[in-house]
Amino acid sequence: MFREAQPADFNDIIRLYRQLHPQDSIPQDGSVEQSFERILAAPGLRLFLLELDGVVVASTYLNVIPNLTRSASPYAVIENVVVEESRRGAGLGKRIMDGTLRAAWAEGCYKAMLMTGSRTPAPHSFYRACGFSPDAKTAYLARPAPGT
Repeated sequence: MFREAQPADFNDIIRLYRQLHPQDSIPQDGSVEQSFERILAAPGLRLFLLELDGVVVASTYLNVIPNLTRSASPYAVIENVVVEESRRGAGLGKRIMDGTLRAAWAEGCYKAMLMTGSRTPAPHSFYRACGFSPDAKTAYLARPAPGT
């Protein structure tokens, strides 16, 4: 079942995110829980899950951003696409991405973008199979300098 995340899904989502970014530290100050609550409450931010037999097996994060160009059509940024490691290769990523893109189109988005930091071919092939073109745009990334 493809659905939006609910407050009770927090631990399942964190479990998946640990597989996505195992090197990330987990703050113990409540900030992760607060961010989760803010995401669930914010208009335009949607955290989706794919559930099989009552188990959360995949997640995506859809950001719908208002826009002043393209006839004021919003655009979407998709982040944190993750499928349970033990279930990868079974088509679950395609299923959750299909639902996420349908949600973006239902919001009137004229495009959906995502980035991957992966250098391995599999994620790139996956995103192309989902309809994303690596040739349409060039992505640049800036990060704050240490100490700022």
